[in-house]
Amino acid sequence: MKKYFNKYRSLLTPEEKKVRKKHLLLGLLSGILMGLSFPPIPLPYLAFFGLIPYLYVLEERDGLAEINRFTYFTFFFFNLITLYWVGSWTKDADSYLLIAGTTLMFFNPLLFLIPSTLYYFAKKRFGKTVALFALPVFWGFYEYIYSVTDFRFPWLMLGNSLTTFRVFIQIADIIGAYGISLLIVYLNIMIYKSWQEYLSRKNIHFGFAAGVLLFIIVPLVYGFIKSSADYGSENSVRFGLIQPNINPWKKWEAGSLDDQLDLYLDLSKQAVDENAKVIAWPESALPVYLLNGRYSSQVKRIHEFLDSNNVYLVTGMPDATFYFDSTKAPDDAKRSRSGTLYTSYNSILYFAPNSRKVEKYGKIMLVPFGEKVPLVESIPVLGDLFKWNVGISSWNTGRGVKVFEMGDNGTVIGGVICIESIYPAFCAEFVQSGAGVIAVVTNDSWYGNSSGPYQHKDIAVMRAIENRRSVVRAANGGISCLIDPSGKIIKHTEMFTRDYLTVDVSINYDETFFSAYPRLIPYISIAGTMLLLLITVFDKFKSRFISK
Repeated sequence: MKKYFNKYRSLLTPEEKKVRKKHLLLGLLSGILMGLSFPPIPLPYLAFFGLIPYLYVLEERDGLAEINRFTYFTFFFFNLITLYWVGSWTKDADSYLLIAGTTLMFFNPLLFLIPSTLYYFAKKRFGKTVALFALPVFWGFYEYIYSVTDFRFPWLMLGNSLTTFRVFIQIADIIGAYGISLLIVYLNIMIYKSWQEYLSRKNIHFGFAAGVLLFIIVPLVYGFIKSSADYGSENSVRFGLIQPNINPWKKWEAGSLDDQLDLYLDLSKQAVDENAKVIAWPESALPVYLLNGRYSSQVKRIHEFLDSNNVYLVTGMPDATFYFDSTKAPDDAKRSRSGTLYTSYNSILYFAPNSRKVEKYGKIMLVPFGEKVPLVESIPVLGDLFKWNVGISSWNTGRGVKVFEMGDNGTVIGGVICIESIYPAFCAEFVQSGAGVIAVVTNDSWYGNSSGPYQHKDIAVMRAIENRRSVVRAANGGISCLIDPSGKIIKHTEMFTRDYLTVDVSINYDETFFSAYPRLIPYISIAGTMLLLLITVFDKFKSRFISK
């Protein structure tokens, strides 16, 4: 390989080497600027022009291979800055997770070759200018398609870079995070073309300059109006958000289950003393299948606590169902060592006072490799090859969204688990099902005090704005918080503290345009991309057969 690159470099003229070096520096600059635009770094404005160096080189390069090599190079640095934390570089980290995180650093930039490849085909068919202005559509296509594959990890949706620029992203209640991504790419293109025209003609191009102003002023004016609006503030419920700060690497092998339950109930009692009506515990609050019949005394203690205090409980919890009659087992059931078929879910359990019925929701959007091995249904042996030491890499996929209703006042809660909160259209399904508030139970402690937990918390801001719903987060080690329907973080805990929050949560049942049509922008992007591909295929067919 080294011999090949040395030979390649020797074929370049001094001028070509100079251009190549310039292009690499511009790609590095774009990667750094876009990386620095993401939380927790408070520089979201960099996203408005961070792609300009990349766009310049994109137009300079002609071949598909050279376009994609440069694209990979640029977005490798973008990924490195934003997702360095995924491998969990902590002293307790599982070696498999370290390997998976490192692999992601090299795999994720490959996905950015989707829009660059589509740009190449558009450029061949329609020319530079049309291809450049079609690039945002291709980008939207890539962001959505990636989010529905088995390998999905759409953390780096460009819209997520602006979650701290709250006024600008209020328009997400119409266009969602997908539309914000398109706005970012179009703004970069408009600024780039304006600058290009000024350099070549020494005057300002009215159309491009107007485009820049339009894409900035409209969201800002809309944002100033919407960020100060009232979203159901007269109707509220007090939540108690419990943050136990238990080491996630050790709780599967640690001490007394009753000791852990004591901790949860003690913190919950403090929240109840401050008039909390709903208690939220984090993801996988207890490291057992609580409802499988072996933990009846612990379940009884939870029910007695809720009954005596007249409060509801939303908690993350592992959950399993065993099928001793194999004819009743679903198709995705697994076989235990004893031979019994079973399903297991990363779940939310919903307990109500004075009731022994426990409602369940099984997580649907599982973390690739972390919670489910991609393609394991088609290639079962993969499930044996990839497993965390903590034993949570083979959950079954949940079978539909579910909301929970409080019996005394009718409040409807939509509960999502951890990474599910980064999926715009998926979270909107809970709103469509009647949720007046979104509760996120999560455990971000795997990743230490890195950028990951802060990014995850800030991405939830977008879900609040898109749906005009309050979002509450109960996180094991932080960050637990309340986000109001305008995206403002009202109250939050600090990382790695044992704490609780009591917060008055506004409840709203009005649907936004985005809530009603959450996939409109992605479908438009898909339609535009499919049109390009059909035209390209038709041209190939025409040139090969019809012209003859």
